[in-house]
Amino acid sequence: MQTYVVLMILLVIGGTILDVVHKRSAKYFFENSKKAEKNARRTVSSGQKVGLAVQTVVGEVLTSSEFSHKGEEQRRISHLLTMYGFIVFVLATAVLIFSHPTEASAGIWPLLWHLGALSLAVGGYWFWFFIRVDVSAEGNPWYRVVRADLFILSLLAMATFGLLWSIFQGTTIGWLFFGLFVGGSTTLFGTVLWSKFAHMFFKPAAAYQKKITEADGSQENLPDVGDLTDPALQARYPDIPEYMGTNPPNMGAGITREPPRHY
Repeated sequence: MQTYVVLMILLVIGGTILDVVHKRSAKYFFENSKKAEKNARRTVSSGQKVGLAVQTVVGEVLTSSEFSHKGEEQRRISHLLTMYGFIVFVLATAVLIFSHPTEASAGIWPLLWHLGALSLAVGGYWFWFFIRVDVSAEGNPWYRVVRADLFILSLLAMATFGLLWSIFQGTTIGWLFFGLFVGGSTTLFGTVLWSKFAHMFFKPAAAYQKKITEADGSQENLPDVGDLTDPALQARYPDIPEYMGTNPPNMGAGITREPPRHY
């Protein structure tokens, strides 16, 4: 199993590199960064950059703050359950395989393995049946499967069959579940190029770069509008209060006023 885990790690690394080459993500980030530096209106110090990096890690990575808007509470909880379940599950798997091959010496790690798998399954199934856009907003049946679902389905297969294997371990059906567990894991880690797995590496980088462009004023080549509540800005653009109200940053519920379920 140690060889298998190492192979999965290599598949993730290789798949991520191929994804970067195929989508030219690294080239995009590099060119965008250079363009932002050229168009910067302000200088961002090293301390500010570190602070923005910490904000990105705490906000976008650790707490999924991108789902903090009204109406996205369930999506955020589901995402956090899935993310932390996956991290704990994978970490516990690695520790058990490489450091505690016998259950007697494993300590708390088997419990963490099960809790991680359970959290992953709860968050994943919650997303699959109730939160997916094509199900919750577009009215498609939950069993409709497209290639974009490869990531979540292999993730769910890994967690589900892993738990079932643990329950029926030592029996004939237990070996069947073990085979399906390995199959789900292999699909998850071996299809990085075609799934959203590599997305978890690019998303924080994109969020950090956006914070940098906002801090240095380059704004990704968009106008640096400034504070919409500033009287001087409103005097320059008198239609701001007319179209956006007296408190532009808080115009109201907008598109979050009701769920998009008009199919």
